Amino acid sequence: MSTGQLQIEIPDKVFFRIGEVARIADVKPYVLRFWESEFKSLKPAKGGSGQRRYRRSDIEQVLRIKELLWDRKFTIAGARDELRGASDRHRTRLAGQQNLPIVPPEPPPEPITVTAAVSSHSVEDEVARIALSAVRRDLVELKERIRSLAARS
Repeated sequence: MSTGQLQIEIPDKVFFRIGEVARIADVKPYVLRFWESEFKSLKPAKGGSGQRRYRRSDIEQVLRIKELLWDRKFTIAGARDELRGASDRHRTRLAGQQNLPIVPPEPPPEPITVTAAVSSHSVEDEVARIALSAVRRDLVELKERIRSLAARS
């Protein structure tokens, strides 16, 4: 795997810890964690203790992301698109080799617009309820005044 002109050797192991991957890719571990949050294709498995367990394919993905972002100066979104495009091209090539029909990805579903039907009765009912509540409050106050006046006489 190359980033720029440099050839990087990945040791012959099954799993790698984040520190090992950081050394191989020459990035800080927090950069790898950030890339995991930005690139859904980069998801190392986690062991029972929660430690990340990178595979060789994960390291190759990290090196590809580093090349796109640091060497070729892609934005995160641009690198995401490039990786997605490379994945689509790979699927197309595999389908062609196996004489399988190439099925384009399904388009996203049309957005559904939901509008709430508000009847004029519900608005009128709310206005009437507020007005009646105010009248009730006024009547309660008037009743209390009458009682207090009656008590004084």
